[in-house]
Amino acid sequence: MGMPTVLVLASGRGERFVASGGTGSKLQALLAGKPVLERTLEAVRASGLPWHLEDAGHPGMGDSIAAAVAATRSAYGWLVLPGDLPLIRPDTLVQVAKAIEDHVVVLPVYGGQRGHPVGFSIECRDALMGLAGPDGAAHVVRAYSRMKLAYHLQVDDPGTVADVDTVADLQDAERLLRS
Repeated sequence: MGMPTVLVLASGRGERFVASGGTGSKLQALLAGKPVLERTLEAVRASGLPWHLEDAGHPGMGDSIAAAVAATRSAYGWLVLPGDLPLIRPDTLVQVAKAIEDHVVVLPVYGGQRGHPVGFSIECRDALMGLAGPDGAAHVVRAYSRMKLAYHLQVDDPGTVADVDTVADLQDAERLLRS
């Protein structure tokens, strides 16, 4: 069996970033001299996993996930990774991908906080392709959690929870990158 495909979601409007004083797209904001999205993509490429960039400007995260899964419907599963997680480590992506072999849904957890990428096995394909709206795959995760089919994978990667939504988040990411 092959490895799942990383779905990099880059369709959001970044309204919180602008509201916090940022200018332009948060994904193009510079983090230590490189755009946030480029840092995320570097980690994805370094993981060696297949990947797909979904940047078509969908109205909600659910719509973005549905479009990305439809575009990669023959994949062996999916890792949903928002493009605003520039500190994610390649080995964490591989760790989640490997866990999908034994679990339907994989939720990485760092320091007691759930993060990304969330992994989905091929069993979730139809549910993911039916998503729409702003809540992403939250109801799919809840449904599989109720069935005791969601696995909480403990990871040692602060990048799983270090998303850049505001200017303060960008500054925090700079500090984490330097440490």
